[in-house]
Amino acid sequence: MKKNGIINSELARVVAEMGHKDSLTIADCGLPIPQEVERIDLSLTKGYPEFLKILRAMLKDLVVEKAILAAEIKEKSPKLEAEILELLPDIEIEYIPHTEFKKKTNNSRAVVRSGETIPYANIILISGVDF
Repeated sequence: MKKNGIINSELARVVAEMGHKDSLTIADCGLPIPQEVERIDLSLTKGYPEFLKILRAMLKDLVVEKAILAAEIKEKSPKLEAEILELLPDIEIEYIPHTEFKKKTNNSRAVVRSGETIPYANIILISGVDF
C-alpha cells in the first residue's frame, strides 16, 4: 500500500509514466474527452470532487513546468483563475481559446474528469523534471 500521495491506481500509474513535456488534463464534468485519450473519471456527483482538490493533489505528485488554461476563464470564472494562479506561482501559464484547448487535449496522456461545474474549470499540465 502506498504511504502517501495519489492513491487512485490509474492516476498514480499515469503520473509515474509521464516524461518531460508530457501533458495531463484536469477537466470539469462537461469537457468533451477524445475517444483516443485515456479517461480517468473521478466524478461522483455534480460539484464533487472539486477541480481545485484534484489540482492540489496533482501538484503534490507531478512536476509541472507549464500550464494551459482557456482564455475564457478570465471573464467567466475570474475567482477560479485567481485560485489556480495562486497554486502555480512560479509556473508559466499559457492562455488559448477554449476551442483550441479542446483540441490540445488530444495530446494528453490522460484526461482526469472531476465533478466540477464552474465554467472553464479545465487545465492542461505540462510535466517538467525535478533535476
